[in-house]
Amino acid sequence: MKEQLPRHMTLSSHTIPIVPRYAETDRGGVVHHSVFPVWFEMGRTELLRANGVAYKDLEDAGIFFVVAELQIKYRRPVFYDEPLLLETTCSNVTAAKVEHTYRLLRRETGLLLTEGASVLACISAERKLRRIPEFMYPQDA
Repeated sequence: MKEQLPRHMTLSSHTIPIVPRYAETDRGGVVHHSVFPVWFEMGRTELLRANGVAYKDLEDAGIFFVVAELQIKYRRPVFYDEPLLLETTCSNVTAAKVEHTYRLLRRETGLLLTEGASVLACISAERKLRRIPEFMYPQDA
């Protein structure tokens, strides 16, 4: 049974807590650069979930997203077991793409540690480009 997709997205931004695990760090206890794209995907997943949609719901409906662009600016080192907040914002939706921005903050101080942006393209189950579904557009004011 397929889940009902929403009529539109109501939240454009969502914040999740992150605490770096030992396996995500190098020998110096600094989070490895390869971990940040994984955290960004976690942010996108939870933003969707906060809007009442799971990636599985999209896939069941034949809607898939692939990363077309990814930018990361590492401002300060991030350390093992350090409480963090990841803010994920859907910054733009067009017929061809969905754009997100990310801000990783130290939870205690709000200090910006890392920021990034991604562009996702929408494809069908046949791996062909398709239009972004209407419900993915922000609600009209």
